[in-house]
Amino acid sequence: MSEQEQEQSDKQKYEFRKVIEELKGYQGSGTQLVSIYVPEDKLLSDVVAHVTQEHSEASNIKSKDTRTAVQDALTSIKDRLRYYETHPPENGMVLFSGAIDTGGGRTDMVTKVLESPPDPIESFRYHCDSDFLTEPLEEMLADKGLFGLVVLDRREANVGWLKGKRVEPVKSASSLVPGKQRKGGQSAQRFARLRLEAIDNFYQEVAGMANDLFVPERHEMDGVLVGGPSPTKDEFLDGDYLHHELQDMVLGKFDVAYTDESGLYDLVDAAEDVLAEHEMLQDKQVMEEFFKQLHDGDLATYGFDQTRKNLNMGAVEQLLISEDLRKDVVAYTCENGHDEYELINSNATTPEHDCTRCGASVDAEAGEREDAIDHLMELGEQRGTETVFISTDFEKGEQLLTAFGGIAGLLRYSTGV
Repeated sequence: MSEQEQEQSDKQKYEFRKVIEELKGYQGSGTQLVSIYVPEDKLLSDVVAHVTQEHSEASNIKSKDTRTAVQDALTSIKDRLRYYETHPPENGMVLFSGAIDTGGGRTDMVTKVLESPPDPIESFRYHCDSDFLTEPLEEMLADKGLFGLVVLDRREANVGWLKGKRVEPVKSASSLVPGKQRKGGQSAQRFARLRLEAIDNFYQEVAGMANDLFVPERHEMDGVLVGGPSPTKDEFLDGDYLHHELQDMVLGKFDVAYTDESGLYDLVDAAEDVLAEHEMLQDKQVMEEFFKQLHDGDLATYGFDQTRKNLNMGAVEQLLISEDLRKDVVAYTCENGHDEYELINSNATTPEHDCTRCGASVDAEAGEREDAIDHLMELGEQRGTETVFISTDFEKGEQLLTAFGGIAGLLRYSTGV
């Protein structure tokens, strides 16, 4: 994935997270919130037919309020589906609609459509409850990384993928390695030689499976994990059976008791700490450089105002944004023509504002408001700045949010700003 594609993917995930957080905050007074997951290959005419049938069956709901709310939600979904042609967008789409409680016995109708999620939607799903069904989308957003998996002993082997949190077994093999020699068998020396040849042949077969599967994807992969009992996994790796580029990508070898498909899942469990560390590696490296420049150099900027000024100058090489930043930017223009920008909480009302340059009052309602990340990324895109989203799941990532307002940058050159 190119740097630009990765940036767009990160931005899309951020936008999805915002919508999911909003949806999770909604509550229906009954089972009246409708969620529909539609895979890419599903004919939308079939979806409309399903929604129409559900609308008809909803007439049997005893509660008048719930019946009306469900039918209104389904009507809203049908209206939205009219904007699409025969099939959903790439990877499918998810539709949410329902009457949410706003307090005091009042409700508001909410309808959201999320197109092209990070991973393909695998099956059609219709769900009606007091909460929107967001868990499948949350799992997609939590998915990170592509890792090759190999488990083997001298009897069998399995190779597959770890895609995010999903394990996909792909290939398996059984060996012809004979058991240990028993009394009365052929000469011990000859038997041992034949056994070693069989073991070597099996390791080559396993490596061939892994190479065929992993090498074409090596530039997209984040690493390889190898599991099995000792000394099998050690012999396999020490023997350099894997393609040399894959050999360099091995993140670790792990003791795994089973080498059938279940062993792939055991391998992922055993490598949990390594995977967590690897997932944070890029974020940690970027934050280490930021703190180094902050303390010993002059190529760091932080905070909304300073970072925005440096972005406008084209001086920011990497824009660092906390994944948990939830802020809006309000753009004001006073009566004397001065432009100013203010950062506020996303759920806050737009505040009254006086121009800091001339003191003129500004009508709060006249301020244009937009998401802070969208605002900063747009500035960065115009000037060739890379945006890096930083997780809060490690100490320095948490510090970016709490100590620096969730916004910082690494500069191309010192600006004094």
